[in-house]
Amino acid sequence: MEQTYPRFTPDMKKTHKILIPNMAPVQFRILAASMENHGYQVELLGNCGERVAELGLKYVHNDTCYPALLVIGQFLDALDSGKYDLDHTALIITQTGGGCRASNYIHLLRKALVKAGYPQVPVVSLNFSGLEKDSGFPMTLPLMRKLLACIYYGDLLVALKAQTEPYELEKGAASACQEKWLDTICGWVLQDKGWSGREIKAAMPKIAADFAAIPVHRVPKVKVGVVGEIYVKYSPLGNNDLEKFLLSEGCEPVVPALLEFVMYCAAGTVVDAKLYDHTTNMTRLYRLGYKLIYSRLKQQIRIVKQHGVFDPPHDFEEVRRTADEYISQGVSMGEGWLIPAEMAMLAKSGTKNIICAQPFGCLPNHIVAKGMSRAIKQKHPDANIVAIDYDPGATRVNQENRIKLMLSNAKLE
Repeated sequence: MEQTYPRFTPDMKKTHKILIPNMAPVQFRILAASMENHGYQVELLGNCGERVAELGLKYVHNDTCYPALLVIGQFLDALDSGKYDLDHTALIITQTGGGCRASNYIHLLRKALVKAGYPQVPVVSLNFSGLEKDSGFPMTLPLMRKLLACIYYGDLLVALKAQTEPYELEKGAASACQEKWLDTICGWVLQDKGWSGREIKAAMPKIAADFAAIPVHRVPKVKVGVVGEIYVKYSPLGNNDLEKFLLSEGCEPVVPALLEFVMYCAAGTVVDAKLYDHTTNMTRLYRLGYKLIYSRLKQQIRIVKQHGVFDPPHDFEEVRRTADEYISQGVSMGEGWLIPAEMAMLAKSGTKNIICAQPFGCLPNHIVAKGMSRAIKQKHPDANIVAIDYDPGATRVNQENRIKLMLSNAKLE
């Protein structure tokens, strides 16, 4: 008999608190505020530690992707904590809708909840591809626009902090500036302000000016790019605080914007329609959405360039052209062509040292990451690329030692 699971219904909006896994801490904090503005009760999880991975191993098959194991472990650890009313708690998880196993995380999570003794806890699907159509969390156009605004702001705050923190004269100044703006932006979002194109355009120069005012001493430092599977790339839980480790080694971490993954997903739908000669209304919607997102990205690039202190994000059309030098844009399983494109873009723009962070069991990303690094090195002989596997069996010491070995051959810009 097929197992039935509780659904998050519209009336639960008033009665249930939704727990959010912490993949991209800055962007997701603004996202949480956006959900609160829409009437949801939410909490962004911050619980880490060995028990998270242990619970994931206990309730998820160990051949499953490391990100699924961690996200599910983090949820179960939170439910075990006693902090929540289990009859009025829900969980939210993203679904990309592609062939990657990530689209199945929601089913693994529901099975794990039953095994762990929490069958009453509903799971909400956050997706743009029409999965879980009966969910009580409808993806409306206003909500989509606000979620994108969260990413614009979050990417900017992450990038400006990363370009300031290694050089700051007063330790903690860049973090404090980021925290101040996070509080400000979340305050705007809660009041249903700050998310329109006009408001974003007005706010970005002020944010850049605030970071530029931090006293710094810009001595030459090794820049280290971080690419790879989306969760391990951005999540401190997934990559063992990789950004903090690179800072402790005297490096400047360079992490491509989360918006690049969003645009990669939107572009993939349009590319597939062209390759398979099958255009639908959904394809047309994605094409329109891509143009809108790209116009906002160009706006951000112009603002950062005009300010003149910081490096702007990559132009995504250039990222796509760079991908074409190595791999077809039809390769869209997992992070697909985006990984080699980001590696090549980093190498072209002066960040020669690159860490490719990937879950050990993620076959698509191993092919497009490790498999393509040789081709990138042939075109960029000075590229210094290392692949670091993250999984429950890999020790932090081993990972950091491999990174230190890479840094011993590191090249300045």
